[in-house]
Amino acid sequence: MPTSEPLLHRAAGALLALAAAWPAQAHDTWLLPLPDTPRGERMLSVATGGQFPRSENGIPVEALRGNGCVAIGTPAGTGWPLRWAADRPESLWLRTTRAVPPQALLDCRVQTRYEFIELDESKIGIYLDEARADAALRERWAQLRARGLPWRERYSKHARWVGTGEGATTTLPGPLPSGGPAQAAAPALELDLQLQMPQWPLRRGDRVRGQLLWRGQPLPSHDLELRSDASAIGIWFRTDAEGRVELPLPLAARWMVRGIVLRPAGEAEWESQFLSVVFDVQPAAPGR
Repeated sequence: MPTSEPLLHRAAGALLALAAAWPAQAHDTWLLPLPDTPRGERMLSVATGGQFPRSENGIPVEALRGNGCVAIGTPAGTGWPLRWAADRPESLWLRTTRAVPPQALLDCRVQTRYEFIELDESKIGIYLDEARADAALRERWAQLRARGLPWRERYSKHARWVGTGEGATTTLPGPLPSGGPAQAAAPALELDLQLQMPQWPLRRGDRVRGQLLWRGQPLPSHDLELRSDASAIGIWFRTDAEGRVELPLPLAARWMVRGIVLRPAGEAEWESQFLSVVFDVQPAAPGR
């Protein structure tokens, strides 16, 4: 991430406090657009919460290991790395390193570094339900628990947003830093959901198809949830034998596809990746 002065002057104690406040398990992390800067740079927020889109916490910028945006439908290599812009109580603000054409369709991504956590035993049942854990994972935990071993997990968050931005300018909390060297745009993530969008903008009644990949390979028979900002009720779907899924879009709303990939790691540990993809759906076209 950038090495500008606004980042360098932060004390190590402040970083530790942020990390301690950053909820990990059973909380999604998502990426949302903000109004552009007066210079035309795209602004995005990274937030964490238990119910999309209500944000409960931001994350420390130092927790990010990769981020960036690419323009869909443009020559390969057209990209906008992201830099730190501000820390807000409810989210982390990022901005592109240069201006973005107002109607550019962007695919933006962030991924956090892997962190370790020991989960309190009283929360594990809820977490297994949230992760839609199968019988084999639950039996493994029962065996580890019988041996008196704690739940120790290595986790990472993967968030994507696809869209054209908010079409306005934002009120900034202060002057924007100049930033450090540019980061590589749109890094390859270890976990990804490739969404095929037949047209843009998406409208109510459209359907999108996707493929869930885990380290480059299709992930079959895995549960994904479709949530919107118009309802607290999610709709669950399961990928097929090739990791593919088809999602109906019944409402004009902001939608998020989310999921957790939880797997054994080593003899007595776990590894997880939290996934979210956010996009907007417009009202149906007149006469449709």
